[in-house]
Amino acid sequence: MVTTPNALASQSGLAVLREGGSAVEAMIAAAATIAVVYPHMNSLGGDGFWLISRPGHDPVGLEACGAAAAGASLEGYRAQGLERIPFRGGLAANTVAGTVSGWHAAHEWARANLGSALPISRLLEDAIHYARHGIPVTRSLAACVAAKRDELIDVPGFARAFLPDGKAPVEGGRHLQPAMADTLAHLARHGLDDFYRGDLAQRIAEDLHAAGSPIGLEDLRAHQAVWKTPLAMPHTLGTLYNMPPPTQGLVSLLILGQLDRILPERFDHLGADYVHACVEATKQAFAIRDQHITDPAFMTETPDAFLTPAALDAMAERLRPSQAASWGGGQGPGDTVWMGAIDANGVAVSFIQSIYHEFGSGVVLPQSGLNWQNRGCSFSLDPASRNPLAPRRKPFHTLNPAMARLSDGRSIVYGNMGGDGQPQSQSAVFTRITQLGMNPQAAIDAPRWLLGRTWGNANESLKLEARFPPATVDTLRARGHAVEVLSAYDEIMGHAGAIVRTADGVLEGGSDPRSDGAAVGW
Repeated sequence: MVTTPNALASQSGLAVLREGGSAVEAMIAAAATIAVVYPHMNSLGGDGFWLISRPGHDPVGLEACGAAAAGASLEGYRAQGLERIPFRGGLAANTVAGTVSGWHAAHEWARANLGSALPISRLLEDAIHYARHGIPVTRSLAACVAAKRDELIDVPGFARAFLPDGKAPVEGGRHLQPAMADTLAHLARHGLDDFYRGDLAQRIAEDLHAAGSPIGLEDLRAHQAVWKTPLAMPHTLGTLYNMPPPTQGLVSLLILGQLDRILPERFDHLGADYVHACVEATKQAFAIRDQHITDPAFMTETPDAFLTPAALDAMAERLRPSQAASWGGGQGPGDTVWMGAIDANGVAVSFIQSIYHEFGSGVVLPQSGLNWQNRGCSFSLDPASRNPLAPRRKPFHTLNPAMARLSDGRSIVYGNMGGDGQPQSQSAVFTRITQLGMNPQAAIDAPRWLLGRTWGNANESLKLEARFPPATVDTLRARGHAVEVLSAYDEIMGHAGAIVRTADGVLEGGSDPRSDGAAVGW
């Protein structure tokens, strides 16, 4: 089974599984396709993170995120009169795009550990086709281009790629990406590593330089995806996994660790008590994130120190059941895709791929068609901050793919897009599936909440979808929450997904109705 926030990407992954490919190979195919069909959310010019599980082995993590360019210094930016890194343009494109290196490392791992045999040329086949012959413009893409037109029209390459005749594409129209098709075909012929150390790398470096980016050829050549040991947290129901820093995977685990201690066995998932508990646990987890999480090379505390039973007990004891605590605000928006896959052998993948803000930096490289990320705008130009810009330093990432192995033999992959919303939606989906017995589709479909800012919204309020009962809204406000009621199915809540595999191999999946996706299996 495969679940993604775009049905074409789900079909690409499923086709690979039908041909006998592994979940890892299916995910590479889905990742390539969704980079083409959902270009406002992700790109080959972005970063990616993997969790991979296979029966009888501990899960492994793959960090495919790029560091700041060697020439990207705090002093250099401030010498240009800047007080913060721009969100758009060449100066925002200051970190190497790592996701293709993750595809490459995952493909080699699958060949060595799973006996996988499908070539990269097969896995990129659908993506090449859609880039060459066109994709149907989704409502999400059309609306996003229209909303960001004035902000991005003068960014190098954007208008040529996304504003034919100066107008945003129309929903249902056809969007062509010929340069991207050529790039994918080049990678299919010459291998994925050519992105960093081949002819393609040379063209990428030339175009980045022309756009005003500090990234050079040596930055691309220095990049490698890195295998990581995932964070693991014991839970009443089993063991939960997520990625270590520089991601906020710790936040997602901290929320669920607190909820494991305070939620009753059964609860009203539309009630104020449940939402309040989840929101208050989120505030405490965000406080740890904002104080500690950064490039792990610069952290003074290990993330595991926050996941001990004693530490989680102390966090849970501080939660006030009837009063909203104050908090310092969120980290802001993030455009992302989360995708999951589980194959017939029980190999499971939880994967996330992103360019940060909508369309990333907005820079589209003319020779390759790559839309480059702006993940590096999350760096600060304050040397005393938690995440100051420095050469070859990795930025903080909201990205975090999730996975769980339960004591009843079930395994789950789950996740969401949307900056601060990612760990919050993970808590909703996980607790509804595991504690209430909801199937993944019902758990994802159910109304969600979001504290703080996310993509397309800079308000720090507690946002609730309109399907929550009025009594829940009133009670939360009485407890001190600044509640904002949104539409019934609001895309601000992100695009969640999940797949559950039972002990006897039965698969259940869900895809978010707030997205253009599908959960598909055979």
